[in-house]
Amino acid sequence: MPCRYCGRALPERSGPGRRQEYCTATCRSAARRQRSSVKDGLTAETRGGTLGEVAAAHRQVLEAQELLRAAVERARAEGHTWQEIGEVVGTTRQAAFQRFGKPVDPRTAQAMTPGRPDAADRALALMSDYAAARFERVRDDFDETMRRELGTERLASVWAQVVGSVGAFERFGEPVVHAAGDLTVVDVPMHFEAGSGVARVSFRREGTVAGLFLRPV
Repeated sequence: MPCRYCGRALPERSGPGRRQEYCTATCRSAARRQRSSVKDGLTAETRGGTLGEVAAAHRQVLEAQELLRAAVERARAEGHTWQEIGEVVGTTRQAAFQRFGKPVDPRTAQAMTPGRPDAADRALALMSDYAAARFERVRDDFDETMRRELGTERLASVWAQVVGSVGAFERFGEPVVHAAGDLTVVDVPMHFEAGSGVARVSFRREGTVAGLFLRPV
């Protein structure tokens, strides 16, 4: 019998118990999310036009992400290294591990909390607004302290200094996510016409932005 999500052959099972339908917990979760996204997207798609296109594209992105994660799990189970996986997905072994790995806390032997699963996407969205000079939108999810200390004028001033030093923004690199206490921290590489830098965005558990820092490389 194949896995209902990825199609990989399931191991033979004997004895009583519920029939296995998925090869890993990741595939089971991906199938559940796929069903949910299809249901949620029906209303949007019935409206037609670009809104339906957005719903369909978003669903495809979610499906591709889950397929990638499941494939990485299988590659690791077969003995492939993080270096090999990083080379395939175009990143470093550390970034690959931080994106797909499941580290175990040596103090408790329990899986460590990976932080907010949407942190990388949200950090990229925030920095996209920043690079496009949409400074008020950058502040949308700031916590109270950030909103008080970092206004639009300050954001604009910092961005002007960056552009004055390394030129116009060109593209993002692969985000690297890690947990830092109660925060989920995302380092977003940024490439400019005359240099590079890293944007560090920190999220609290509830999703507000607790920190934003730009540094040259």
